[in-house]
Parts: sequence; structure tokens; C-alpha cells
Amino acid sequence: MTTSLPRPATEPHPQRITLADFHDAARDVLPATAYDYLQGGAADERTVRWNAEAYERLALLPRVLTGTAGVDTRCTLYGTELPTPILLAPTASHGLFHPDAEAATVRGAAAAGTLTTVSTFSTLTLEEIGAAATAPWWFQLYVQRDRALTEDLVLRARAAGATACVVTVDTPVTGLRERDLRNGFALPSHGTPANLTGHTAKPPRNAADPTHHHGIHDPRIDPAVTWSDLEWLRSVSGLPVLAKGIVRPDDARRAAELGIGVWMSNHGGRNLDTAIAPLVTLPAVAEAVAGRVPVLIDGGIRRGTDVVKALALGADAVAIGRPYVWGLAAAGAEGVTAALTALHRETELALTLLGAPDVTALSPDLVRPSW
Repeated sequence: MTTSLPRPATEPHPQRITLADFHDAARDVLPATAYDYLQGGAADERTVRWNAEAYERLALLPRVLTGTAGVDTRCTLYGTELPTPILLAPTASHGLFHPDAEAATVRGAAAAGTLTTVSTFSTLTLEEIGAAATAPWWFQLYVQRDRALTEDLVLRARAAGATACVVTVDTPVTGLRERDLRNGFALPSHGTPANLTGHTAKPPRNAADPTHHHGIHDPRIDPAVTWSDLEWLRSVSGLPVLAKGIVRPDDARRAAELGIGVWMSNHGGRNLDTAIAPLVTLPAVAEAVAGRVPVLIDGGIRRGTDVVKALALGADAVAIGRPYVWGLAAAGAEGVTAALTALHRETELALTLLGAPDVTALSPDLVRPSW
């Protein structure tokens, strides 16, 4: 069954016309510790920078005289037709950034014509988020050591309305978040994960290690997840399953062979510093997948030109994380809508100027190294 979402309609704030504007607005209103938790990456934050620089180092080669007057940005993922190929990546603890937390996020995403991927570590329960949602949404899962709890989370998400399960596969442990360590950051009561209430977290084995961040690391996460766990999750959930955190073509090929969707990501540079930017390996991953499953990508997308570069190199859709949280912090649901709408309009403009009437017309010959 195919479902459709409305096209974006919200006018952006007159003084907030780019994602960078929403970043500045969020920085102005957030406490320093919450801002650093949102913006920070692992160690020297090289991967955070590389994610954005990968897009900056590519140039576009527009076609001319194509007769392109209007463009079509629609895409379909697992039976849901979206008017924009821009999704919301999972981010934790939205209560840190706005009192309405994930309820504001899902409302804002729906008004912008796209879907949210809800984190296991959401401030609100899956049931509360599902009740607030007016559009399709996906559930992001951290596989728990307790498989009964894992199954329960997935079944709760499905019952609440989730239409796909996104399994994070790149976080067996938490990266070296030096900003948070220096700040002594720990999740406050308005940011703790509601979905795990009542499930006691045992101290990690390396609890004596001063670099192990007890304030944000959750020892309930299983570090020993394998491909068989993803197959098990698909069988118990009855939902499409995507593996989030793939950057290698061989891993992507194996996922495709199993019917597991590929979500390219390095966790926004928050885990393994100096990990490669997903955009760099996207062409090889797309070739390995060969259209058997959807390929999504996140990390460093800040402009509509970034969106079209990723789509041209083989992605079926893109996802943003920090930028929509900037909108959430700045203006709640309306801020999420406005940030997404700004990026969507830039994407439409980029398509028009490239001479591409729709996203299927984007191809690798439109992109070249800028040097």
C-alpha cells in the first residue's frame, strides 16, 4: 500500500533562510552543555569536519537547454511516497532542546512533508510519539543485551505506528566525546530515555576507565550484534529493517543480499574519529547494492546542493540530524518545519539549475571533484 504526505507549505522565518541561520538561533538559546552535546563529535572531531568537506570538494556540472521549468522531488521508500528525499535521522533526548520534545519533532516533520526516525533514547515514550504523529515514522533501535527487551521495544514501536526499523550498527561502544567529558555532562531528568524506564542499567565492565562516559553511554546496549540479529529482528517485527552505520561496499553488499536496507553513516562523527565520510564511498556502495534495497546517507548535509550531490552519486534519499534539532531548539515544531522547508526549497532550486526535472534524472556525470 502506498501512502503520500502533503507537500511542504510553511513559509520560513524571514531572517532564517538557511540551516546555518537555525544553527545560530539554536546556539543562542541552548545551555552550553546541551549545545556541546548536540554539536560535539569524537576526539579531535576530524570526521565531523570531513563529513561536510566531502560535499564541499565536489563540483556540479549543470546541463543546459533541457526545457526544465518545474521539478519533481518525490521519492518512495517502503511504500511511502514522500514529496522530498530528505528524512530526519534519529537523534536522542529531544527534551534537552525543547519542552515538547519528540512530539514537536514529528509534528514539524509531517508539516514539512517528510518522516522522522525516532530514537530508542527518545525523551517521550513510543506511545506518546505515536499519538502525536500525523505522518509515517520509523523507529531507530539500539539492540539491547536483553533480547526480550529488544523485541518488546520493536513491537511497541510497531504498535505505536512505526513503519520501519532502523538498527544502529556502528555503536558497540560510545565514542570519545571530549566536549561532554570536559563539561561533566550527564543527561538531566528532562532528557532521559523514557522507553527504558524500569529497566536497570548495569555498570559497564570498564566503569573504572575515566574516558568511559557514564553520563551518556547506556550499558544496556549490546556491543556484540551480528547479521543474524538483523535477520531475527525482521522476523519478529514484520517491518522492513535498515542497517544504519554502513560505509563499506562489502557490508552494503551483504545487507542487500539479506534484504536489509543500507543507511550510510558514521554517526555524525560522534564515535570513531577519522572514520571516512560516507559520501566518499557512496558510489561504490551504490554499485554493490545495485538497486536491491534502498540506500540512504547522512552526515554533513547542509545545503540543497549537498542533497543533489548525494542523490546523483547513488543515494535514494538523504537524512539530516543536527540541523533539524537546531530548528527544534529555535522554534519547536515550527522550527523543524521551517528548517526542512528551507533545505527542500534549496534542493528544488538546485535541481532546476542542474537541468534535472526530477530526482531520477540525477546521475554521476553531474558531479566532479572541484579541483
